[in-house]
Amino acid sequence: MLVATLRMIVQLAFISIYLRYLFEWNNPWVNMLWVIIMALIATHTTVSRTSLPRSIAAVPVFVGMFVAAVLVGGYTLAVVMGLDNVFAAQYFIPIMGILFGNMLGVNVVALSTFYRDLQHGQAAYYYYLGNGLSRFDALLPFLREGVVKSFSPCIANMAVMGIVALPGTMIGQILGGQSPGIAVQYQLVITVITLVASMVSLMLAVWLSSRRAFDEWGRLRANIK
Repeated sequence: MLVATLRMIVQLAFISIYLRYLFEWNNPWVNMLWVIIMALIATHTTVSRTSLPRSIAAVPVFVGMFVAAVLVGGYTLAVVMGLDNVFAAQYFIPIMGILFGNMLGVNVVALSTFYRDLQHGQAAYYYYLGNGLSRFDALLPFLREGVVKSFSPCIANMAVMGIVALPGTMIGQILGGQSPGIAVQYQLVITVITLVASMVSLMLAVWLSSRRAFDEWGRLRANIK
C-alpha cells in the first residue's frame, strides 16, 4: 500500500507536468505515440500481475487493449462528442487514459482467473472435449467465471451509482463548475465506454492468447500457470 501510494503521488506529479506540454503541442503524432506508450505500460503491468508467460500473453493483451481503445475511444470522440479533431490532446489523452485504466484491472482479474481455473480443471476441460464439445464450448465455463469475477465490482457500482456513492467523473465536473445535468451525462458516457472497451479488450486478449496457450492437439501448454 505504501509503495502504491508513493508511486501514485510521483506519477500524478509527473502527469501535471507532461500534460501541460502535450496540450500545448497538440500534435496528433505525439498524442498517438503517448497512447502506444500507455498501451505498452498497461500490457507490462497486466502480464506481470497475471504471471502468464510473456510469449503467450504480451502481444494478445497489447492488441486487445490498443484495438479496444482506438475503436471505442475514437467512436466516443468522433460520434458521441462530435469533435472535428479527435486527436485534440485535451480530449484524446484523458479518454484514452481512463479506458486503459479500466481495461487493465479487468484483464488482470479475468485472465488470472481464466487460466488458473483452466490449469486446475484440466480434467473437466478434456472431459468436455472428449464428449464432442468444440474447444470454445469446452473453455466457456472457465471464461464465464473469469468474466463474472472481473466485471462484478463494476456492475455492483453501476447498480448503486448516484445513490450509495457519487462517481468521480461526475464529482469532478460539478467541482469544475458544470451543472449536475451535464455532469451526469459525462458520467454516463464514461461508464458505458469503459465497460464496452474492457469487454472488447478482454475478449480479444482471451481469443489471441488461447491460440498460443494450446498445442495443435488442444492441450494446455505446460508453462501456463
